[in-house]
Amino acid sequence: TYRKLRNTIRWMLGTLHHLEPGDAVAHADMPELERLMLHRLSEIDAVVRQAYADFDYKTVVAQLSAFMNTELSAFYFDIRKDTLYCDAPSSRTRKAALTTIDILCDAILKWLAPILSFTCDEAWASYQPQAASSVHLTTFPEALSRYRDERLADKWAVVRDVRRAVTGALELERAAKRIGSSLEASPLVHVSDPAVLGILAEIDLAEICITSNAMVTNADAPADAFRMHDVKGVAVVVERAAGRKCARSWKILPTVGDDPEYPDVSPRDADALREWKALGRTP
Repeated sequence: TYRKLRNTIRWMLGTLHHLEPGDAVAHADMPELERLMLHRLSEIDAVVRQAYADFDYKTVVAQLSAFMNTELSAFYFDIRKDTLYCDAPSSRTRKAALTTIDILCDAILKWLAPILSFTCDEAWASYQPQAASSVHLTTFPEALSRYRDERLADKWAVVRDVRRAVTGALELERAAKRIGSSLEASPLVHVSDPAVLGILAEIDLAEICITSNAMVTNADAPADAFRMHDVKGVAVVVERAAGRKCARSWKILPTVGDDPEYPDVSPRDADALREWKALGRTP
């Protein structure tokens, strides 16, 4: 547990090296995925505060471990790595992700400080090198309740159920050695519920499922489509992604090579490389 917590903290600190002054994005202007993570942070805040008040340190560790390992490392960070590593510096989504990670890191270090005292103090010195005080002289973050959004959480519970179904289908394809990375796949998701179909129309499902492409249809699914018994009305057929592999993002896209200046990458990545070059920085 300690090693996983430490590695997550280390990853956040390394990522925040790219957060520039003035890049912070207001909560209202963030994509839904960032607002969902801040909603979860507000829920964790209430649990952690009560656990400390009850001297229930096991609950603190259990809650933060589950949050950092399941919600952050295995979900949010996994999805956002493409944006953080490959988007241009001017990307609002990238700036929103960095802003969110900054808020997450601040809260997590303060919450864990009474338990992982030396680790959090050393991390705080790296995170806030200009701060005169130790993390142990700070207080828990305030007003996280302003991030609470139950309606958004309900919506994304549906999205995450669909993602679980897609992930299950991808695992079978990987086990059968028909694909390696999930980026080699282009899932076709059959959805019978119009409400779920409407929710999926509002998000980039390929981004959430970490595939090169993804399509959603209300057509009847074939009998051999992948289904999960606890995700009703969703069936998945995995097809191979069409196109060439981008040398930068590793996505397989038909648009790779469309930019003559950067023939080995997608147009998104070509634009990002030009922007990094204009800034005189290495992406």
